[in-house]
Amino acid sequence: MAWRGHISKNIKELRILMCQSSPASSSARAFVEKNYKELKTLNPKLPILVRECSGVEPQLWARYDLGVEKGIKLEGLTETQISKALEDLVKAGESSKV
Repeated sequence: MAWRGHISKNIKELRILMCQSSPASSSARAFVEKNYKELKTLNPKLPILVRECSGVEPQLWARYDLGVEKGIKLEGLTETQISKALEDLVKAGESSKV
């Protein structure tokens, strides 16, 4: 999981949207609880925004250079799948560099 330390090289901002209580957001909440500290420690200057709103669909958004954004819906995904989705977003930012 060496890619976790290089998130800030490929992504300018990471946003996680989720509901505080809905079952659809339970995996997203668990992912944040277990991984936020490590991700922030490895990428101290990367803005990692956790946005909670009642009834919102869980999503993961990455903002790249020039304001380009890419999002992934997290409903129905496990914590492992969410981690893989984040890895895919990081790799997408890496491949878009010139």
